[in-house]
Amino acid sequence: MISLLNQVVIITGGSRGIGAAAAILFAKAGANVVITYTKNAKAADTVIESVNRLHRNGIAIKADVSKPNSAEKVVKQTIKKFGKIDILVNNAGIWTYGAIGSMKQSVWKQTMQVNLDGMFYLTNAVVPYMKKQRSGKIINISSTAGQRGEPEHSHYAASKGGMISFTKAIATELGPYNINVNSVAPGWVDTNLNDSVFSDAAFKEQERKKIPIQRIPTPEDIAGPIVFLASEFARHITGEIMNVNGGSVLIG
Repeated sequence: MISLLNQVVIITGGSRGIGAAAAILFAKAGANVVITYTKNAKAADTVIESVNRLHRNGIAIKADVSKPNSAEKVVKQTIKKFGKIDILVNNAGIWTYGAIGSMKQSVWKQTMQVNLDGMFYLTNAVVPYMKKQRSGKIINISSTAGQRGEPEHSHYAASKGGMISFTKAIATELGPYNINVNSVAPGWVDTNLNDSVFSDAAFKEQERKKIPIQRIPTPEDIAGPIVFLASEFARHITGEIMNVNGGSVLIG
């Protein structure tokens, strides 16, 4: 029922995990898709091939969105190819270990640059086009860690908490331009990002049991709510943090 026919979506970090699943689901809904990636061109090409098989146009752009020039390049190439940008999904992110008291400054800075600065740079570059067309949807992929904190990952939690506050602030600012800004906040997701911790089968099972629905979601489970928030069904939703965690964290 959701139709995004001929709309144009940019998904950062779209070569794998949640970003890749979202790219394919957007294409199924009729959208043309732009994804960014940093290293794995083969994985990015595979996603675009899937988009093309759905008879939609897709391009992959190698870009480090934590750098403002790269973010601007992505937006300019998208406009050159498609002439507009209807949807932005700020998905690129990293999750690393960092105990307070021993965390290196470089670890803190890298997390902020990728998770928080990258979101700002892309959003800042996209908004003028959305304002001009007086429409747009921005969806930021945050985390339950940004709502409740996460021991030994304070840098990650801080970056996602910043993303949540940023979402609410600009939702109010951009509402008069018919631009909706929301966030999807997953808990654990069975993606490449968590391969290292989930290699411990006992730990993975322990975390699964903590989730009321009793399952760890797939990337596709997160992609669905993202596409919903980009659709007309969500036209009166803005500034919302949509938790997609199987009931493990009940925070709105």
